[in-house]
Amino acid sequence: MTTLQAPPAHTSAQALVLVAPLSGQLVAIEAVPDPVFAQKMVGDGISIDPVSQVLLSPCDGEIAQVHSAGHAVTVKTTQGLEILMHIGLDTVALKGKGFTPKVRVGDRVRTGDILIEFDADYVALNARSLLTQIVVTNSDRVAQFKPATGMVNASRDPILELVLAEPTATGEEAAGPVVISKDIIIPNPAGLHARPAAVLAQLAKKYQSAITIHRGSDSANGRSVVAIMGLEISRGDTVTLAATGVDAEAAIAELEEAVRTGLGEEGAVPIALAAASIAQSELTAPPPRPKSDDPNILLGVAASPGLAVGNTLRARRQVIEVEEDAENPNAEHRKLDKALEQAMLEIESLRAKVHGQGDPSKAAIFAAHQELLEDPELMDITGSAIDKGKSAAFAWQQTYTAQADQLAKLKSELLAQRANDLRDVGDRVLRILTGVEEKAFVYPDNTILVAEDLTPSDMANIDPSRVKGFCTVAGGATSHVAILARSMGIPAIAGIEPRVLDLADGTPVILDGSKGKLRLNASVQELEATQNRIARQKAKQAADLEQAFAPAITQDGRQIEVVANIGSKKDAEAAIQVGGEGVGLLRTEFVFMEATSAPTEDQQEAIYADILRVLGPERPMIIRTLDVGGDKPLPYLPMAHEENPFLGERGIRLGFDRPELMRTQFRAILKASTAGKARVMFPMIARLEEIAMAKAVMEEERQKLGVPPIEIGIMIEVPAAAVLAERFAEQVDFFSIGTNDLTQYPLAMDRGHPKLAPFVDALNPSVLRMIDLTVRGADQHGKWVGVCGGVAGDPQAVPILVGLGVKELSVSVPVIPAVKAQVRTLRYSHCQELAQRALNLDSAAQVRELVPLEEF
Repeated sequence: MTTLQAPPAHTSAQALVLVAPLSGQLVAIEAVPDPVFAQKMVGDGISIDPVSQVLLSPCDGEIAQVHSAGHAVTVKTTQGLEILMHIGLDTVALKGKGFTPKVRVGDRVRTGDILIEFDADYVALNARSLLTQIVVTNSDRVAQFKPATGMVNASRDPILELVLAEPTATGEEAAGPVVISKDIIIPNPAGLHARPAAVLAQLAKKYQSAITIHRGSDSANGRSVVAIMGLEISRGDTVTLAATGVDAEAAIAELEEAVRTGLGEEGAVPIALAAASIAQSELTAPPPRPKSDDPNILLGVAASPGLAVGNTLRARRQVIEVEEDAENPNAEHRKLDKALEQAMLEIESLRAKVHGQGDPSKAAIFAAHQELLEDPELMDITGSAIDKGKSAAFAWQQTYTAQADQLAKLKSELLAQRANDLRDVGDRVLRILTGVEEKAFVYPDNTILVAEDLTPSDMANIDPSRVKGFCTVAGGATSHVAILARSMGIPAIAGIEPRVLDLADGTPVILDGSKGKLRLNASVQELEATQNRIARQKAKQAADLEQAFAPAITQDGRQIEVVANIGSKKDAEAAIQVGGEGVGLLRTEFVFMEATSAPTEDQQEAIYADILRVLGPERPMIIRTLDVGGDKPLPYLPMAHEENPFLGERGIRLGFDRPELMRTQFRAILKASTAGKARVMFPMIARLEEIAMAKAVMEEERQKLGVPPIEIGIMIEVPAAAVLAERFAEQVDFFSIGTNDLTQYPLAMDRGHPKLAPFVDALNPSVLRMIDLTVRGADQHGKWVGVCGGVAGDPQAVPILVGLGVKELSVSVPVIPAVKAQVRTLRYSHCQELAQRALNLDSAAQVRELVPLEEF
């Protein structure tokens, strides 16, 4: 233990003055952005926003507790006060990384002694905040708190004067009945650290009864935060509560339920191994499924567009039997480790396979699967069960199925659909643990696959030449399976009526993935007519491809630039092969999502420059800066929990919060820009000062590098940007409208919502008015407008967008020839008339009636 020379804290029988354990700005405890601290549930005290990275003792005393994660320590003074110092917010999730405790429980310390060293840069990047709390956990022993203000120097300046309360006579121990809870398995991700311990202590203080918490032979006072933390109770540990007194029964009833359900902590869900249940108030009933009144029509959600005719085949999941108990926990731990390693290799092989197909979004799905294999909660709970005598296979199966079941019940549809990913990963590890071979299916020609659910691994092994389409009872349009189906061009329906599982294998059906409809008992004539329609579509695609390199010019001379939305070099190569005139959107987040850590400046430069060289000097490429947050998190870039992430820190806002990440990407883009015709575009711009700040950073980096300027644009995806388009047009060279977000924000509807998704249509007149405002604002300053959202490739939308004055359509690679062919059939003057009529209609449905799909 190292000691720094410092003046001792001032003490007397009636007072104690705490000295700053860190240098920094003092912050009132009430202002800490964490209700457990701000509401003084842990205790009263003060907070410091630190500029140093060594935590010192604020007083003389004895170390009463050092948290196993290294982020918190408690000093007990000679007066019996327990001074808890908690570095950062949500730092328990770092599991000790970045912290080096220098003391142990029982050590005597003096003011200024080093308690914990920590890496402030790492903690700041990976936790919610560096704010460090200094609180008295047994605040009932203090009559008055007198906090200081302003900047303080470590081990020199006072931060808090404590006026001690007069000691009171100790009464007799609580008398009355003794009530003991049932066994409770702790569901909290990091166990009972400061936050849940404080909640438990506050609840216990409501009752007259003496309350204790027990783990094995160890116990602690249920009213003491420090005592509870001192037990170092981890996730998966079994505890009991005991209460003695007149209200013991009521106390145990409330506290048992509170502990079992996680004490209100985010991410704490009851564990199935404890046979616990989630309170029904926390769950939402599943949305009502679409149901057809026609016995020959089954309805679901449109997951992947297209028509298919074929015969049904039921896909069934393998049932794997496992032995529950094992005699040697060490051997079972080794089995699990080996299985996890093998699963990681298998998933890496799948990832490489789909990456080789040129679709980074598919590869990113399997990168997420690899992250699941390293999930600490899965490992902790499984390991705990193995230690209790369960076999590795049983412990793993119980853990991942329980966690997947909990995910499936979440209110967020997007998160609920990730349960399927967890089951996919879990099944893979379980097969390896049990030695069960994965069944290799050879599907007959013209198969329409029917399943309760499919996994991304299933999709990676499907042969699209034989499987013409599929429908699942589970899942939705935003699931990874639906994303894969769309990328593979396989028509699909999700969330279909469960009676589809009753169909006999070989039943002839017509699957319409665009409408979410499965037709049974079709006549021979209907089947033939649908097959002829599919044949006509293929013939048109072939004809469009033959003319793909001709420019997209309307019959009255208006040229529209048709470019591609891409995520990789292979996408760019594919776009050129089908007549793409450039890249209207390079989604750079795929560069980040495929990596296990943030890609370096050199790595990014090489990727961007390679793509520019593929496009050549004449074809432009718009590089959108990192757009994560909302529904696109990065596993190595932890972000604080947000109640509504779509209205939170995403797009350019994340860049401002992580400036080095933003500057690194800006430098890479600027250095790569000399390889071709590069443009840069900032996402989620909502305020004029945001574009000014982003441009200033870009210009600062450009001048350092000495490279020529490049064109700068912004995404118009926030209504505020559309309304102020004329002002924004003064600051930029172009606009690109992201209609996916520009639809959900004005309508206040989540495009992934199971009930509202059908109404999230970019052809809603309110959205079209936003586009109209944007074009007119750009025209005032001679700037051009493109559209890079999904509607740019919608044949019913293309005439309207052209008529509104959009000059660039950025679409997915496969539809480039069709969009160019359609533009060549249009008259700009007629499109203008259609657009004006559309602006004055009442609904998206009415707008779509203006442009019947059959015309194209």
